[in-house]
Amino acid sequence: MVAKLKDVADLAGVSVTTVSRVINNYGSLSKKTIAKVHAAMRELNYQPNALARAMQGKPSKFIGLIFPNTTNPFFAELINDLEYRLFGLGYKTIIASSAENEQIEHDYLGMLMANQVDGIISSSHNLGIREYQQISSPIVSFDRYLAGNIPIVESDNYRGGQLAAEYIMNHGGKKIAVMIDEDTSVSPTLNRVQGAVDYLTEHHANYTPLDLKRTNFTQTFPGKYDAVIATNDVQALQIRNVAKRAGKVINQDFVVTGYDGSKMIRTVAPDLPTVVQPIDQIADELIETLMAKIKDPKQDLEPKQLPVSFHDPE
Repeated sequence: MVAKLKDVADLAGVSVTTVSRVINNYGSLSKKTIAKVHAAMRELNYQPNALARAMQGKPSKFIGLIFPNTTNPFFAELINDLEYRLFGLGYKTIIASSAENEQIEHDYLGMLMANQVDGIISSSHNLGIREYQQISSPIVSFDRYLAGNIPIVESDNYRGGQLAAEYIMNHGGKKIAVMIDEDTSVSPTLNRVQGAVDYLTEHHANYTPLDLKRTNFTQTFPGKYDAVIATNDVQALQIRNVAKRAGKVINQDFVVTGYDGSKMIRTVAPDLPTVVQPIDQIADELIETLMAKIKDPKQDLEPKQLPVSFHDPE
């Protein structure tokens, strides 16, 4: 049976009003009274009704996180950092994995709004969703254009692409493949591909763009190419494994660069050259931007771009 406010009050030996004041941090109460109420809430596993609080004009103290998936090590680490930092600020998180599916994301947005979250951090890959323009809650985007009034926090994708291409050329890449996700929507991450292509073109290097969705790794690599610029670390490791099975010596006669540089990837595959996005700084900037929007939803905030670095295993 779900515990009610009166159950907490009875167990703590106080009035329902006192319990409400403790939950809403309202008025002056003794530490002893506050401790008794919190102890009763824990014993009864009582959870304050966030929707009811929101209807009373009070913050729900929930933040929604919408990400494409939680299996990519980069997203997993960023979500973990966000959750930890938000908890320190008194917020709980509702994590939604959109699974790169527009209908799933649509449903999650509805769920978050029904729960009256105080704000949303989104890294949606289902661009062009009209609902984002209609949501009243403050929203901040990571690395994705969602709507004109939604601020973006991103890393320097263009520079990241340049660093990957520079590494490939410095390590003797001649038959170079650039992996491209044929996403025609407006997305800052397209800049990483542009950075790589511009660098290769500027240095008169030949390259072949390969559509990620139409490329069979086993059939394509490594016969035709000796160097690949991948779109993320997981993809880079998949390509590298194909090359290994074909007898190639990795980072000598076959070079693959990754992108993201999560702590887990750099631990389990320290020999993978990869562009490193500053996860800790990204989390801080996303939260700082969201808190500013929560404080003043009408203010226009400029995009924030953070520098990237390159992990060279040598």
